[in-house]
Amino acid sequence: MKTNDITQAVLDAAFHVHTKLGPGLLESVYEIVLAYELKKHGLQVERQKPITVQYDDLVFEEGFRADLLVEDKVIVELKSVETLAAVHPKQVLTYLRLSGKRVGLLLNFGEARLKDGIERIINGVIED
Repeated sequence: MKTNDITQAVLDAAFHVHTKLGPGLLESVYEIVLAYELKKHGLQVERQKPITVQYDDLVFEEGFRADLLVEDKVIVELKSVETLAAVHPKQVLTYLRLSGKRVGLLLNFGEARLKDGIERIINGVIED
């Protein structure tokens, strides 16, 4: 499955979840329900996926946890806040760089309209 198809499937599922549940719940609720929706549509989803980080000779087996890793290609970082902070997209870009992944989605379920809380973050050029 191509990266653009994966991100579109994630966004479609996120809109569905946001429409049914509305804003303001805990991030963990959206994480569970979004993962459920994506799996229902045949996508491989890992929740709270530990990502190894290496710094010189130091290896952190669990440098960070990706909220969702979809099809082993797209990192999905979920928030449920009134407004995204400037650090949130930077956080996703750092996750992408450290994991070697190319595309991340930052989704803020705290927004009244989900489309106002979506950022697509790219790490380099997508080849597929």
